[in-house]
Amino acid sequence: MPQRKPDLVGEDLSFSLAPWGRIHVRNKRPAGQDRFTSDRIVIFQHGATYGCEAFDLPFGGLSWMDYVAAHGFDCYALDLPGYGRSERPPQMDEPAESNPPFMRTRDAAQCLGAIVDLVRARRQVERVCLVGWSWGTAITSLYAQNHADRVERLALYAPVWDRRDPGTSPIQVAGKLGSYRTVDREATLKRRLGGLDATQSTGIIPHGWFDQWWKAVAATDPRGGGNTIRAPNGVVQDSLEYTNVGRPLYDPAAIVVPLLVVVGEWDNDTPVYMAETVFPKFTRAPWKRLAVVSGGTHAMLMEKNRMLLFRTVQQFLEEPPPGPDALA
Repeated sequence: MPQRKPDLVGEDLSFSLAPWGRIHVRNKRPAGQDRFTSDRIVIFQHGATYGCEAFDLPFGGLSWMDYVAAHGFDCYALDLPGYGRSERPPQMDEPAESNPPFMRTRDAAQCLGAIVDLVRARRQVERVCLVGWSWGTAITSLYAQNHADRVERLALYAPVWDRRDPGTSPIQVAGKLGSYRTVDREATLKRRLGGLDATQSTGIIPHGWFDQWWKAVAATDPRGGGNTIRAPNGVVQDSLEYTNVGRPLYDPAAIVVPLLVVVGEWDNDTPVYMAETVFPKFTRAPWKRLAVVSGGTHAMLMEKNRMLLFRTVQQFLEEPPPGPDALA
């Protein structure tokens, strides 16, 4: 007999964080449960351009947070200041060129840390698991580097690393870099399919899924009228000063928690070489794994093969530590 799908509870939380204002956090957990151990609490951290919507959109009736919560986890996903449903700082109400870039990686790690502490207090635990996506891998790694006592496990999905490889285009900026940038639907879709040939791109995003996601993302920034969204440029400034020139945003050797590095084989934004280059540098992780997942791009969580990603991360979150006496 098929197993009954567990009942889940979704909750939108709001926290005040000086000097940024209101921070939006999404929570998904099994119904009727409010006590969890550290190894059953996970916080998802989004990347450079879009907030956390993709983590809990029910593509085909199931979101990534649904999947994790159905395995008995307490799941959270936050929008950094200036992203998603969190408060926009005042400089985003002015022309972009009127102010410098904001929300750099160190600022984002501090915001993540504030939410980690709120979740730790809410559930009365010492540590939580972290899952970072794209720029979120630098944010979560920088936080884990400085707060290993608060991190149970760390999963890095599509890690950002050195962009000097000849096969990768460094981030380019024309003219003065302002406080934020504006992106539209067409450019976003083109980017999602970048680097794929006709065979690879056919059907990789199931019908309607991109529109479902874009509608949800665009709704978080009413100024765009459903056509555009704004994103802070701190991450772009960091790209110019760090990844474009081979300077690390964090020290992989300072990560001392169990680690997963996972990337889609067709990722054009953070190609496989980045994961393969940074993985050996995590020399002090007590145990670690590198996984290249077939038929996926940078946005694999919204693609037809997303279950391969979900299962890979879930296995890492749930499995016992390796040991000489382990038989299974």
